[in-house]
Amino acid sequence: MTRGTQRINKTLGNEGNSSLISGKKLIEIQDYLPFLRDKETTMENGIIEPLVLRFLAEPGDVNFGGKVHGGAVMKWIDQAGYACAVNWCGGYAVTVYVGGIRFLNPIHIGNLVEIRAKVIYTGTSSMHIAVDVFSKKPEKKEYKHTTHCIIIFVALDEDAKPVAVPHFDPSSEEEKKLSRYAIRLMDLRKGIEAEMEDYKK
Repeated sequence: MTRGTQRINKTLGNEGNSSLISGKKLIEIQDYLPFLRDKETTMENGIIEPLVLRFLAEPGDVNFGGKVHGGAVMKWIDQAGYACAVNWCGGYAVTVYVGGIRFLNPIHIGNLVEIRAKVIYTGTSSMHIAVDVFSKKPEKKEYKHTTHCIIIFVALDEDAKPVAVPHFDPSSEEEKKLSRYAIRLMDLRKGIEAEMEDYKK
């Protein structure tokens, strides 16, 4: 662990833990997924526009079952989250937590993939990014929601020390719902951290 990471974990507390939300906690996460589907939002309606990446799933992304490898999807999620985070903070940022990940549907090789990333909550130096992956056959019109997760990034200065980020102030009902979702996940992580304490020694 680098000194920069140690500083980040100290700053974040439980946000620095890398465990995934699982079991019955997924039921609570599922309640928020409808707010993340089919949201082509714009600045004109008062909602912060999500960062969107689109590309084709290539043969090199295949798993043993002939679909896109979950590791490839996680890489795409991290890249989209990073682009969203650095755009928000205007500087460098690092991933400190990936949680609540749901693989909802498989992605097929040759599918057109769309990744939407948007800030849903900010701390002093942290940015909570909701990332959702969609895919479809290139010739089709409708996208299918394939993956959802939350990534937390921390903005760093040139000395790898956490630096303050612009405050996210939710204005729409959708943004307020997602901000409450981020806060609820933070509370859930505290319980997970307590459960894991005996196994970290």
